[in-house]
Amino acid sequence: MKILVLNCGSSSIKYKLFDMTSGRVMAQGGIEKIGLPDAFLKLTDKDGKKVILEKDIPEHQAGIQFILSVLTDDTYGCIKDYKEIDAVGHRVVHGGEKFASSVLLTKEVLEQVVECSELAPLHNPANLKGIAAMEALIPGIPQVGVFDTAFHQTMPAKAYMYGLPYELYQKYGIRRYGFHGTSHRYVSKRACEILGVNYEEQKIITAHVGNGGSIAAVMNGKCVDTSMGLTPTEGLLMGTRCGDVDPGAIPFIMEKEHLDAHGLSVLFNKKSGVAGLVGGSSDMRDLEAAVAKGDERAIMTLDVYNYRIKKYIGAYAAAMGGCDILVWTGGVGENQWETRRVVCEGMEYMGMKIDVEKNHGLRGEEAVISTPDSKVTIMVVPTDEEYMIASDTLAILSK
Repeated sequence: MKILVLNCGSSSIKYKLFDMTSGRVMAQGGIEKIGLPDAFLKLTDKDGKKVILEKDIPEHQAGIQFILSVLTDDTYGCIKDYKEIDAVGHRVVHGGEKFASSVLLTKEVLEQVVECSELAPLHNPANLKGIAAMEALIPGIPQVGVFDTAFHQTMPAKAYMYGLPYELYQKYGIRRYGFHGTSHRYVSKRACEILGVNYEEQKIITAHVGNGGSIAAVMNGKCVDTSMGLTPTEGLLMGTRCGDVDPGAIPFIMEKEHLDAHGLSVLFNKKSGVAGLVGGSSDMRDLEAAVAKGDERAIMTLDVYNYRIKKYIGAYAAAMGGCDILVWTGGVGENQWETRRVVCEGMEYMGMKIDVEKNHGLRGEEAVISTPDSKVTIMVVPTDEEYMIASDTLAILSK
């Protein structure tokens, strides 16, 4: 069975085509700058080289049609006819309280996804465009929705409720939902597979950290808490998102800077985080380079970034009454060994001992990086959300 995985953003489409019989990735790439004159598709060819194909791509259906044409192309393709694709799995960002697992995308389900769009106005409409485009191009093809929020729906009320009037939850669904759920689910399960332990008997903290970042507490196979909230802005310091901030600062900033709600959203989501604190790039590699040169503001920014991660790990160990496994994933978690070291050092009191030599220089590989006598197993597990989406799609269609 061949399954196409799509992740549609407001101006981008990422894709991977899987042969689920072998688990092999047949093709992968992505379109960027949809609706702009310099739109392009970037793919990895059969020899592993990156190729950029420029094309006018005014909207998502044209983008997906371009992807299908490339998949069947004599030069870059891997299938003869796009009807060889058996099903499509879609990343859908927000499922609210309606979806606690992946689902077949029926008319009724899509109506509920539309209702959730109010909670993710930048993401869900783009996800829906991708679903509609596939139906238009290959009518009747089975499509499955895999929700970023679904894994976190097992959180108890004590973890997801805010201290706001209860009526706001009843009327508008204002609560903690969490995101990166597909990644947290994949790496927590994969860690247990690697270690040969029972997933449903472990206390696991998963650190998905990168330009966007979140921590999750997974106890006995279920998520019991996570750092992102109603939106992906809460929690850790991120590339351009502020993370946790005093709500009292909101009206103060609005008044002083003469901002409306949209302006405040832009400030918190696009101009804050690492970029806002350091006053420049949000790229962690640039931040590390500035730290190496002794830039005091960069050093302070990295300290804030690392400290926030350490606090959440400590909080979730307390919430679960301990921790058996700490899993690092995401762009920073998989590659920035210095952050892993700084965060884990000083945590020996809770049985967490990092092996500095094993950790040093390790990038993008599955590995145990704790010492043999560490009570907490510290691991790096590269995430694979696309494979998880493909697996969910296959499982649903096999029922």
